[in-house]
Amino acid sequence: MQPSPPFTWLYNPPRPFTWGFVARVVIKAAILFAALNVAFALLAPLPALGRLSAYNFVLPGRARLPYGENPAESYNLSLYNIPAMLASHQLAGAGDGAFRVLLVGDSSVWGILLEPDDTLAGQIDRRGLRAADGRPVRAYNLGYPTMSLLKDLTLLDAALDREPPPDLIVWLVTLESFARRDQLDSAILQNNPAPVRDLIRRYGLAQNPDDPRFVEPDFWGETIVGRRRDLADLLRLQLYGVAWALTGVDQAYGDYTPRAVDLRADETWRGFAPGELERDDLAFDILHAGIARAGDVPVILVNEPIFISQGANSDVRYNAFYPRWAYDAYRAWLADEAQSAGWTLIDLWDTLPDAACYTDSPVHLTPDCSAALAEQLPIP
Repeated sequence: MQPSPPFTWLYNPPRPFTWGFVARVVIKAAILFAALNVAFALLAPLPALGRLSAYNFVLPGRARLPYGENPAESYNLSLYNIPAMLASHQLAGAGDGAFRVLLVGDSSVWGILLEPDDTLAGQIDRRGLRAADGRPVRAYNLGYPTMSLLKDLTLLDAALDREPPPDLIVWLVTLESFARRDQLDSAILQNNPAPVRDLIRRYGLAQNPDDPRFVEPDFWGETIVGRRRDLADLLRLQLYGVAWALTGVDQAYGDYTPRAVDLRADETWRGFAPGELERDDLAFDILHAGIARAGDVPVILVNEPIFISQGANSDVRYNAFYPRWAYDAYRAWLADEAQSAGWTLIDLWDTLPDAACYTDSPVHLTPDCSAALAEQLPIP
């Protein structure tokens, strides 16, 4: 008889391979996978996961919100997770006792074709300003490259949930962001129905909370499998942060098509012909909501500079965006709204008349003209 090995209670003799064993393993794995997907769909943890970020801890915060369609060159990407976007931003790490200025607006504020230091926020920081109480002024770029006041409000609302509150908000606007019926054309709004609906209801905005443009995933779409792209984007955002930290590059720079000088002989704007556009077609209610959301934080509204063409049909249009009649009506209505509501409005529409100031769009500026705009803002 062979002696019993020591610790026989640890001894597991090899078992013969069977297909039944394999089937049991596969079934258990499938059940676990299904349970995890159901739990994920019920808990909807993407916003909470977005707040977990290596930025401002291991990695430096980004100078502007993530946006980009060429990650291999820009070390950046577009995603729809607003908490993750803000967690990656310098604002999330701000706690140095500075006089904090939030800049809100479209692609001109974000800084298409501009390096981070050449954006409006970068140019303000370069000026070395100090507030009346001696604190250094620090500007934070919350611009995002779509033209919608509701998009601006959504990002501002999320940013104002962070502590400490800013000391000043500068909201740059232009007519393209005001078309009421086009507010929800922005993909970042369509893919964030919950916070957008909350704003619509909270402030009684003239937008349909059941708008069909909202993206409404079914239960399967809320599972890990359905949200695999969103989860991958969260991971990619962290990974691209390493290249961002090493290079400071967050945009692919290259050749571009200059803004048009010779214009179409077309008097329409967003489908409106002369005489058809009315004041209520512009989303002034969203400006009211944004200023109400700011509470005690002062807000400066800035009608941003635009390119004024001297080319063909410039008697009909200021530029490729705007027929003269529509833009003139907008400026008059904006001024009247600001006066009635007691807003601080600075109309800088024609303060950068040099055609060389503008790059690929009637509102995108060169570095020098971005600096000139920064000098015209009453900060602090």
